[in-house]
Amino acid sequence: MASNPDWRDAREAKLDALHERLTTAVESLVTGDDWIRAMTFAAQFRSRSFANTLLIYAQHAERYEVGSVSEPWPTYVAGFRQWESLGRSVLKGQRGYMIQAPVTERWAAEATPDGTALRKLGFREPPQPGEQVRTRIINVKPAYVWDVCQTDGDPVPVRPGPTLLEGQAPDGLWNGLTRLITAHGFDLSQVATAKEIGGANGVTNYADHTVKVRLDMDPAAQVKTLAHELAHVTMHNPDDAESWHHRGIGEVEAESVAMMIGAAHGMPTDSYTIPYVSGWATTVQGKTPAEVVQATGERVRATALSILNALDTEQIGGGDPPGLDRAKLANPHQAKGPAFTTVQAPAMAGQSMAVSV
Repeated sequence: MASNPDWRDAREAKLDALHERLTTAVESLVTGDDWIRAMTFAAQFRSRSFANTLLIYAQHAERYEVGSVSEPWPTYVAGFRQWESLGRSVLKGQRGYMIQAPVTERWAAEATPDGTALRKLGFREPPQPGEQVRTRIINVKPAYVWDVCQTDGDPVPVRPGPTLLEGQAPDGLWNGLTRLITAHGFDLSQVATAKEIGGANGVTNYADHTVKVRLDMDPAAQVKTLAHELAHVTMHNPDDAESWHHRGIGEVEAESVAMMIGAAHGMPTDSYTIPYVSGWATTVQGKTPAEVVQATGERVRATALSILNALDTEQIGGGDPPGLDRAKLANPHQAKGPAFTTVQAPAMAGQSMAVSV
């Protein structure tokens, strides 16, 4: 069947509008406080790409300002069919928030003596015995999600979250971060005062593979510093040229990762310090500040998410309603099939690729 050019033009127009809205949202991150608010929100909606958290944040703020939604901040967001699966329906007249969704194609992979043989699968075509399915992201398309305040129906369960007293560290977080640091081949030690490490709260040394954190701080500050140093360990190997692609913003990345890890554990973010975005975002040659800001946000989110997924601590939710199984809804025919892996295709020229929705 021939494609409908009107439909194609309409989708391209939506993508152009979405890209323009995203650029505006990125460019609005001017001060360090703006960045902190954006990263805190991203921590609360970490199941979404950084780009999509900005899009949700901006559109919800617009709706709240004109009175079309009742809550100042989103809490849980999901697609139309996803809300229906939870016994809720979108209220009449409520417009969804447009986000980027990946367009994928499926390939069957089979190990052969010469390597791996691949063949493209048709729509809903099952793999043959012995084949593994790989999903490749090839493009993005516009999609819509709604906040829970835009829906009605069955009650949404209240997800328990950690509660902390002032200065208290989340239970188990220090030990979990320590385990990850040592897994990277670094030795962790604690020093009595900042004087022993040049006035810093913590220091990561790649030359001798050590991490040092000062003891004369409250437990919350110590675990925040440890998360900051783990980000350096994970992201900033000086022998890896790719890890220093944004050489001038290593501290921004480390502090932002620590902030997302802390926020995911219910820790306040008012003690974090990020320099003016207009300063560090102009340090990468060949990139616009908006491109640097978005790339940094995605990189921070990916690093924080990998750390959070490796911890067994109690964490707040990631923005999906409790009980929602997005993977099963997206691929109901794959539920009992073989294991799946995802391979990301190159992003479209001039646009970032969102691999999460």
